[in-house]
Amino acid sequence: MSEPVRKAWERSLTSGRAAMSRRRLLQGTSLAAGGALLAACGIPAAEGGDSEEKDKTKDLSDKEKVLNFANWPLYIDVDDDDENKRPTLEAFQRESGIKVKYVEDINDNNEFYGKIKPQLAAGQDTGRDLICLSDWMAGRLIKHGWARRLNPANLPNAVANLEGRFRNAAHDPGRQYSYPWAGTAAVIAYNKKATKGKVVKSVTQLLEDDSLKGKVSLLTEMHDTMGLTLLDMGKDSADFSDDDFSAAIAKIQKAVDSKQVRRFTGNDYMDELNSGDIAACVAWAGDVVQLQFDNPDVQFYLPDNGYLFGTDDLLVPAKAKHQKNAEALIDYYYQPKIAAELAAWVNYICPVVGAKEELAKIDKELAEDPLIVPDAKMIAKGHNFRQLSEKEETRYEDQFAKLIGA
Repeated sequence: MSEPVRKAWERSLTSGRAAMSRRRLLQGTSLAAGGALLAACGIPAAEGGDSEEKDKTKDLSDKEKVLNFANWPLYIDVDDDDENKRPTLEAFQRESGIKVKYVEDINDNNEFYGKIKPQLAAGQDTGRDLICLSDWMAGRLIKHGWARRLNPANLPNAVANLEGRFRNAAHDPGRQYSYPWAGTAAVIAYNKKATKGKVVKSVTQLLEDDSLKGKVSLLTEMHDTMGLTLLDMGKDSADFSDDDFSAAIAKIQKAVDSKQVRRFTGNDYMDELNSGDIAACVAWAGDVVQLQFDNPDVQFYLPDNGYLFGTDDLLVPAKAKHQKNAEALIDYYYQPKIAAELAAWVNYICPVVGAKEELAKIDKELAEDPLIVPDAKMIAKGHNFRQLSEKEETRYEDQFAKLIGA
């Protein structure tokens, strides 16, 4: 791993999206008491691209009703009275007879990749039957041949209920290897009390509106901040040049030099956006939903030129011994009722058709929130960050690190 990339994932791990507590505000931090994520990264040329064909690991699912599932922290529903209970997961175990060992050991895509890569490269079982990774990292494993091709016969709910826009992905054409656990979005957020009622609509406004000077924050995640800036400049975040990227860096640098930008943040912008110390910022959609539970002054805007969109994907790593059991769990969460229960808790974009109606039975406001169930307008404005080569990733992360002073 190059030094710029290593530093980038360390930022993510300590304060970025990787460090997000997805229900942080509802579990430990009381806003009422004063309230103090498509991206794409390098998918290198496959070192063992034919390893999928060589993977003849016997599936033990019929004999062993067990499943090892690795996920991000706080990325599943939890019982309000007992944080050790996960209602939908426990229901799956009762209905299927499959005992799930659920481990929250994915704190960062690159860190986790570094943990399992030696085993995958050596053709060994990682000890995990199902993992959840951001789309670009899922694509890396697929490119290497380190993901198992899924059997659609075991996924009737997923095949039928996957929302149309998720059915084909650059990192997994035709969804042969992965299914989304949730969608992610980076948008513009603002505190209308702090802006005195002014709506903040674009990155240009964040960087140039004098009324916001010193009260603007951008994310330390390169893909989100730079992707939104490229879109703001009329460029395609999925197809841009080195010169385009450098021009976007220069645009932000000017705002940094003028003190327009208060700072670059991970998810720690939430408390300051809530209090109004940050008037406007680049934010993750799930955070905005959580803040709005207690503070109606927090609003979001989808820039006219679009926002950054991605997915966190479920996939079965090579040499996994319980693929059929993993497919059973994927399929279970593609039932609209179950998908709604998950979405009501994690507050991320739900990829399941029919979940909106079920979510309305739980919480009508959540069902109408486009940050959880996107409407046609939001869907049309979503853009991905293009896939990068390892050299590009290193070069761009280095430029961005210098910009943010990391």
